Amino acid sequence: MRFSCPDVEGVDYRWFGLPGSKNRFRGPGPDFDRPYVAFLGSSETFGKFVHAPFPAILGDILGVGCANLSAVNAGVDLALRDPAVLVACVRARVTVLAISGAINLSNRYYRVHPRRNDRFVGESNLLRTLYPEVDFTEIHFTRHLLSVLAQDEMKFPNVVNELRTAWLARMKTLIETIDGQVLLLWMAPDPVPDKAASDGVCQLTTDSPLFIDAKMLVELRGPNCRLVELCPSPETLRQGDRGMALAAGDVAAASHMPTPAFHRQVAEALAPVVSDLLSNDMPAK
Repeated sequence: MRFSCPDVEGVDYRWFGLPGSKNRFRGPGPDFDRPYVAFLGSSETFGKFVHAPFPAILGDILGVGCANLSAVNAGVDLALRDPAVLVACVRARVTVLAISGAINLSNRYYRVHPRRNDRFVGESNLLRTLYPEVDFTEIHFTRHLLSVLAQDEMKFPNVVNELRTAWLARMKTLIETIDGQVLLLWMAPDPVPDKAASDGVCQLTTDSPLFIDAKMLVELRGPNCRLVELCPSPETLRQGDRGMALAAGDVAAASHMPTPAFHRQVAEALAPVVSDLLSNDMPAK
């Protein structure tokens, strides 16, 4: 199923759907009867504000179909809760799994919307007990929630540790479910930290995946799961936001998104790695 309509910022996302899924994905969709590469991630992989995100550029470079199954503000829950997405990844020759932060997923403290993972939909009794002074009725987004919780530096590490534990468990489940070649992608302004901070409101201002560190990523790696770490090069930074499609009022939001130059850099860096994986003597799924 395909949809085609330009969004307000002037980008035609060429929406397509998967049978049985309530989610819509950024096109063009591949021919699922031919070998293809699947991409999972959040806003960065989706390519908000850019005409050509790195999955599309990579597809052009390699001449292979690419299924961009990412979504704006998505966490790992979106893929795990959508059987159609899981099937598409299982059938892909390679799945590029972009690292997203550990805030947009349900856990023992709070629940998120199954499709719009940045939406806070309810706190647990455990969180109410830990923060009896907080009124949760006016909180609608996960980042707002955490900014409120982070004001108590004694309690906040409990929340962060839960988020990191839940994220790691879900990622392991996702990788095991895909059961094929998985390429983890760190696509962020800063390198993977050796140790993720667990307290302080200032930690919520970064554009890198929140609360993820090198030790967590090491736990995910295996014979069929490698990691590529990419940060903007000096040349990419010099190009700024040139080529971004912005409507009035989008500048602030766009400043947190990868630029067209960074998408190009990522695609060119991934091309030889994905090509190598595709050339492996693996039977087509």
